[in-house]
Amino acid sequence: MHGLGNDFVIIDGRDRLPELSAPVLRAIADRHRGVGYDQLIVMEPGSPDAEIFMRIYNADGSEAEACGNATRCVAHLLMQETHKGDVVIETRAGLLSGTADGQGNIVIDMGRPKLDWQDIPLSRPEDTAHINLTIGPLSDPVGVNMGNPHAVFFVEDADAVDLDKWGPIAEIDPIFPEKANISVASKMANGDIRLRVWERGVGITLACGSAACATMVAANLRGRVGKSATLHLNGGPLDMRIDANGHVFMGGAIATSYTGILTADLLKGAA
Repeated sequence: MHGLGNDFVIIDGRDRLPELSAPVLRAIADRHRGVGYDQLIVMEPGSPDAEIFMRIYNADGSEAEACGNATRCVAHLLMQETHKGDVVIETRAGLLSGTADGQGNIVIDMGRPKLDWQDIPLSRPEDTAHINLTIGPLSDPVGVNMGNPHAVFFVEDADAVDLDKWGPIAEIDPIFPEKANISVASKMANGDIRLRVWERGVGITLACGSAACATMVAANLRGRVGKSATLHLNGGPLDMRIDANGHVFMGGAIATSYTGILTADLLKGAA
């Protein structure tokens, strides 16, 4: 499945959990010899408060705490299965609720952002609205945790930034002890936000839901947008809003690309 081109392999592990070592995850992620994905998702048995627990792996084999677009895809699957218009999904970042808007879009309540420097986390005390960090042409980012760490850099033109060069350097800067997702954002002529993302453990992706949420929060903190905005990622638009309780909501389209069976050789880590 994919959300605006942010693509996922989703495995139903509620009856039997797959054995997924780092070599197996990397073999499945290989877009030439495996399947290819930005994140691999395992639907596992959840707590009494949720339909499932959603485990998230990056393409490099590391585990992630949150993934907004994957949550939208999984929510759609569960709504189809349960014939309900809303679901609750458990993640390492907490419980996330999803609803269908009746127009083919899935909306996820991604909860409240964390903004204290310890929660991003950063390696030293900082004003997270203006982190003292410069990476090449990028400087003065906003730090936001949306279940995972983000640094949002506002620039004049997001498309002009060499994100392939500066994204991996910023991701592993010592100020981010758990690394960070790196976003570059710019204000569009119509007031919308243009956003490009270097995802931690993945690279540049067509879309990143948690980064869109972090950017919405950062743009609101900096006075660049109000409580609602449309963010334009490489894969398409996401409609964002912040409610009166500070929760960040993200809505957009999802799609199923295909279904199939992973071969035994692939599940042994042999592409």
